[in-house]
Amino acid sequence: MTLQSPALQLPVRWVPAAAARPAMSVFWWRWVASTDSLTARLVSAGKERRFRVRVLRQEVGYPHVDEAKALGLPLKRYAWLREVALCLDDTPWVVARSVAPLTQLHGQRLERLGERSLGSWLFQQADLRRGPIEVSRHTPRFVAASGLWGRRSCFYHAGMSLLVQEYFLTAMADALKGPSR
Repeated sequence: MTLQSPALQLPVRWVPAAAARPAMSVFWWRWVASTDSLTARLVSAGKERRFRVRVLRQEVGYPHVDEAKALGLPLKRYAWLREVALCLDDTPWVVARSVAPLTQLHGQRLERLGERSLGSWLFQQADLRRGPIEVSRHTPRFVAASGLWGRRSCFYHAGMSLLVQEYFLTAMADALKGPSR
């Protein structure tokens, strides 16, 4: 898996999860539409496999246009950006990109997560709310990886908005003997 240059980034079309449901197998619907912790689901599905978060990139930068729009953030406003691979036995099953406006972090030290999954922190927050799930068939823009389905939703906690985008990879489908779509 390699990082792509920004010149290769194409716009991504996101649709409400319900609109994508007719094109999706039951196997993928259970993963894409779930509202619980993806980390916990991966650990459970991986059984004896070792779960690990591999940080690909973490920095302050500008979100993509569709990400800024999803967060209600004006263009060219800085955000905390984090890109990771969620691996089982060192094989990436999911790649994820998270975006949080800098002006909303309010002392949250998300850069200190290191190789801890964002979900393991998020789902411990008592006031956590999750927005609607949107789905895409596009491959991830930030890594050269073959994604089957992408999903995203905004999370809200303590005055902070956080956009989380997750792309399910073919290695996951192969390991779980799931369909390609």
